[in-house]
Amino acid sequence: MQRANVDIRSLRIGFGGLKVLDNLNLHVEASEFLVLLGPSGCGKSTLLNAIAGLIDVKSGEIHIGGRDVTWAEPKDRGIAMVFQSYALYPRMTVRKNMSFGLQVAGTPQDEIGRRLGEAAQMLRLTELLDRRPFELSGGQRQRVAIGRALVRHAGVYLFDEPLSNLDAQLRAELRVEIKRLHARLGATMIYVTHDQIEALTLADRIAVMQGGVIQQLDTPKMIYRAPVNRFVASFVGSPAMNFIPGSIARDGGAAFVAGTSRFSLNGYVFRGPPTDAPAVLGIRPEHVEVTASDDPFAVPARVEMVEPMGADSLIWCRLADGTAFSLRHDADAPLRAGDTLALRFPPETLSLFDDKSGQRL
Repeated sequence: MQRANVDIRSLRIGFGGLKVLDNLNLHVEASEFLVLLGPSGCGKSTLLNAIAGLIDVKSGEIHIGGRDVTWAEPKDRGIAMVFQSYALYPRMTVRKNMSFGLQVAGTPQDEIGRRLGEAAQMLRLTELLDRRPFELSGGQRQRVAIGRALVRHAGVYLFDEPLSNLDAQLRAELRVEIKRLHARLGATMIYVTHDQIEALTLADRIAVMQGGVIQQLDTPKMIYRAPVNRFVASFVGSPAMNFIPGSIARDGGAAFVAGTSRFSLNGYVFRGPPTDAPAVLGIRPEHVEVTASDDPFAVPARVEMVEPMGADSLIWCRLADGTAFSLRHDADAPLRAGDTLALRFPPETLSLFDDKSGQRL
């Protein structure tokens, strides 16, 4: 199967006076699984549609497999696309839906049969080839839509929120199937979603977008552990990262002070020289530790609510100055509202952000 890289160079896209993408640059390696992640309206679907050739660009270039396709027709770009809606022909069987594009393109019948058989086997559709869309579940219909793209043997596969119309269980099942598919094919895949779980589980790299700008482009591990700014930190992670306003102590940057609470920063790696300017401390709920009250780094907090989550519980607390935050804890721990906990915030798990710019310190 052909595999192609994708280069986006100084791309600008707008509608009327509205700028959607402005001077965007992005390189996707051949065989890479890249996820475009961000909230609605951030420009991720616009970027995907531009790669597909479904919308015009104002300036910049799009290269696929080393070829400038900025103004090429969609059919000439060597791409295949899976849409949010299944977009299946209702009167055609699964077999016809998957093979129709190849027939229109004049692909030999024996080649169509071979590709159809391979895709059907990979996606567990062999027993469903003679059914029509109304006879299929939502998950089966989306697998047909993916199969229709696979038989194209494209250089790049584009996915525009393909799982958003499915329930939680089906989304989880199809995530696994798409991941296996990529591992088996080694194809270049660009996948749009606003679902951070999809992004973290599927991607080789994630491009987190806001306001038409790529805020961070990195591996899922680095996006999660070392977000470059407060937006990325708040958007990625469930439950969301805790944020505590305060300032870095003047005594060499070894502590963060929030009201009467003091958090050790010994071991925190700063990006530049620490200052005593207002800052925001971030920590994920699963990184907050319950410790002994005589721990020199302990911070007291009062439990406000216990939210059972099955395997563990989400504990909602407040610091002495009234700052609210949450932590994950053992589901069997006998905690209730009003209890006082001694908590430790391991420095190696912390993130610090400038109060004004939101950039990581």
